[in-house]
Amino acid sequence: MENIRGIALMTAAMFGFAIEDALVKTLSVTMPVGQILILLGLGGALIFGGIAWAQGTKLITRDLLDPLMLTRNLGEMFGTMAFVSALALSPMSLVAAIVQAMPLMVTMGAALFLGAPVGWRRWSAIIIGFIGVLIIIRPGTAEFDIGAVLALLGVTGLTARDLATRVMPAKYSSMQLSCYGFFAVVPAGLLLWAFSGGAFAPQSPEVIRLAAALLAGVMGYYALTLSMRMGDISVITPFRYSRLLFALILGAIVFGERPDAYMLTGSAIVIAAGLYTLIREARLARAAQQAQSTLSSDPTSR
Repeated sequence: MENIRGIALMTAAMFGFAIEDALVKTLSVTMPVGQILILLGLGGALIFGGIAWAQGTKLITRDLLDPLMLTRNLGEMFGTMAFVSALALSPMSLVAAIVQAMPLMVTMGAALFLGAPVGWRRWSAIIIGFIGVLIIIRPGTAEFDIGAVLALLGVTGLTARDLATRVMPAKYSSMQLSCYGFFAVVPAGLLLWAFSGGAFAPQSPEVIRLAAALLAGVMGYYALTLSMRMGDISVITPFRYSRLLFALILGAIVFGERPDAYMLTGSAIVIAAGLYTLIREARLARAAQQAQSTLSSDPTSR
């Protein structure tokens, strides 16, 4: 039952993020991207900051200057700025397909920067996954979309965020990190706004969509956090890829997008490679736990 609940929550989280992406894309038609980021960043920071404050967590501390915290927040700022810019310029389905490479990027980053052991099988899966990304974006062809580069930059920034989160001390609560992460988006919005110029006074339709996007994003994050705290992570995590399915459906219904064979093939390769790395990592983790359990229960090992 824990696995079933975890899968349901993970799927709900991915649906929430897809809804948020679609709403942000529609807002970008009339509203500057920088302004969208500022409003969503402030809204999310207030919600998670309020919850953290109610729990007795101090938000303004020297911990903000912790190098890991700075790395995490800079990754969030850079990644979200690039990701939302890609959404505004390119088809939603294209951006969502490229984002599916994140698990591969995190595995590669953990090996390169955190010293995580990654064998030749997972390195092979990472290389194959990036071939799938190249099939999706098709550099050097007439179908190449500059938004794909922004999406890749977004994945890079968000990967840095996730890697910093992996090694964060346990003293930082999820609500505290979420508040900082949302607030880090505000400077990114100000930077974009400074270059794009102009401002838009949101009318009732935009206010409703902004509120809905914020609600979908916050609830998606909360469901994601809950899902990762129950059941078998190796069973639940693969359902992250349901986000692409939701993005394809919403892209077709809301924006009339029709992914071609190249994008579908590349997406399938990326997802297959990502699933393999997740399954392989879970098997290695279970084997290590079993070996440790055997060692600790063997009296001759003491």
